[in-house]
Amino acid sequence: MGARDPRSGSPPAEHPVRIAAPTATLDGDLTVPDGARAVILFAHGSGSGRHSPRNRLVARALQDAGLATLLMDLLTRQEEAADAVTGRLRFDIPLLAARLVAATDWILARADTGRLRIGYFGASTGAAAALTAAAERSGVVGAIVSRGGRPDLAGPVLAHVRAPTLLIVGQRDQAVIAMNEAARRELRVETQVVIVPGATHLFEEPGALEEVARVAGRWFLRHLAPNDP
Repeated sequence: MGARDPRSGSPPAEHPVRIAAPTATLDGDLTVPDGARAVILFAHGSGSGRHSPRNRLVARALQDAGLATLLMDLLTRQEEAADAVTGRLRFDIPLLAARLVAATDWILARADTGRLRIGYFGASTGAAAALTAAAERSGVVGAIVSRGGRPDLAGPVLAHVRAPTLLIVGQRDQAVIAMNEAARRELRVETQVVIVPGATHLFEEPGALEEVARVAGRWFLRHLAPNDP
């Protein structure tokens, strides 16, 4: 995954957007580099959102590689406040997936992004939402990456996913490694599990998130923009 050409000028602008979804209007940040051929929609994990520094680091790396990104909140502020107490909504995979599908349809309806191929980047419980949404939009979603994800929460939907799926897990996140290996056996598409050496669940160790961004970018470029240099 190459860096942005310094001759191309300043980084692409990030635009705040609002997305109509079932039972809610969601806030997002859309960035479309010049010449982008694909857009990556981020599905955040437990207790997270579009301001997650981990997802933003990955998004910047993908933008440097020429990919558009949509960082979005899958829950409203009121829902996030309730979820902080109950922890219930972050595990409501059908709800999160339905909102990701709505965001996908929103991307397809826009003049500036409707021509782009679509990929999903899911973290933690957001990975299950990404897989579920990808099964519902199987003719549209071309690649999925999971970071420290819970693909097991997608359950029987896994067998209906048609997008090539990369599962990235930290070496020290043993329980989640087992869950991802089990999900890999259920998936019926090209699937790879990548273990990041020395990393824990949040990939807070030096260089761990950069490695996530590197392998995620390679996966997306391979499957969504295979003719790019």
